[in-house]
Amino acid sequence: MTAITRKPENPIAHLSDADIEQIGAELDAIRQEVIDSRGADDAAYIRKVIDVQRKLELGSRAVLLASVFPPAWVLGTLGLSVAKILDNMEIGHNIMHGQWDWMRDPKIHSSTWEWDNATPSEAWKHSHNEVHHTYTNIVGKDNDLGYGIMRVDEDQRWVPMYLAQPLWNFINACFFEYGIAAYDLELGKNLRTPKHKRSEAFKANVKGTLGKIRKQATKDYVVHPALSIPNGSFLPTLAANATANLVRNLWTHSVIMCGHFPEGVETFEKKAIPEKETRGQWYVRQMLGSANISGSKAMHVMTGNLSHQIEHHLFPDLPSNRYAEVAPKVKALFDKYGLNYHEAPLPAQVYSAWHKVVRLSLPNGWMATTNAKNLPSQLKLLYGMTTKGPKVRRAAQARLQQQARKLAQAA
Repeated sequence: MTAITRKPENPIAHLSDADIEQIGAELDAIRQEVIDSRGADDAAYIRKVIDVQRKLELGSRAVLLASVFPPAWVLGTLGLSVAKILDNMEIGHNIMHGQWDWMRDPKIHSSTWEWDNATPSEAWKHSHNEVHHTYTNIVGKDNDLGYGIMRVDEDQRWVPMYLAQPLWNFINACFFEYGIAAYDLELGKNLRTPKHKRSEAFKANVKGTLGKIRKQATKDYVVHPALSIPNGSFLPTLAANATANLVRNLWTHSVIMCGHFPEGVETFEKKAIPEKETRGQWYVRQMLGSANISGSKAMHVMTGNLSHQIEHHLFPDLPSNRYAEVAPKVKALFDKYGLNYHEAPLPAQVYSAWHKVVRLSLPNGWMATTNAKNLPSQLKLLYGMTTKGPKVRRAAQARLQQQARKLAQAA
């Protein structure tokens, strides 16, 4: 995941400026074709998904009123988990992108929609739509890269605290909606600011987020379990809601990791991005900074069609149900211009993303130079790099990278 400008072989070195602008023109044509053909079938699709989600959530909550009985608990928890995933992924995420604003339906519009999530929609739309999708995979600009808590690029200096990043990533996955809420608030940066210097906007956003969390927690952990008391199902219903939120968080985190973080997805340096980035240059950055998940139609719906992450990053405001239609055209464009269309099944992408999390938690070259035979000496080296000063770390790091290069050349 080394920033593209520092890679030995730049994957776009063969493209001329004219090629890049032609890619932009061809992608604009694909986008316009979908815009011109949006209509009743698309509107019917999103209305059907919303209707199914609401009925599934209501039905699951009704079943959980009798969750003292194990079959009811399993059925209700499963249904509620799916309903929450649909609400976040295929419905909330995509509506708030403005994908359905063209319908002019005030009930299904990015300006009015609120979702079942700890983050208020307005805060999320700023950090996600305005920041992430504008500065995709630019190190230091796109905080979606590791959410500010992980080492995401080989060019970032390794320090011992990064050894814990697999643990931080797992904890973040379990409580993902709250992690996103903190990220949207830029909580770390603002908490480092003296209290009297924090902006009024930040204070207002904190108040709004806490209000949203309180509202969601009251629904899931007070009202719904309380309704189950007559059937003796208070605790099982409480556990079911907690489980459904956990399932939703783990699923959402996995889908997003698979779209942004597998091995082979490119990152970019701020200084390498032109001050006035052209449409074609922006498109190429989206093409190389995303990855897809192959799978069934049901899986695509459950991911919010973010299994088509490449297409989503290229066309974030197109209806999500049309990504599968444009994907072959986009892939053909990758092939035409000799670019890597990064796609793999869900298990492979999850493994790849976690492999990168672990690899980057360690000094550059450590995993590449470690095997069963030399593991004790490698662990001793790692211990020294962890406990000794920066000078020792730098020397050991240089030695590891040199050894890794020799191994790569020999292979």
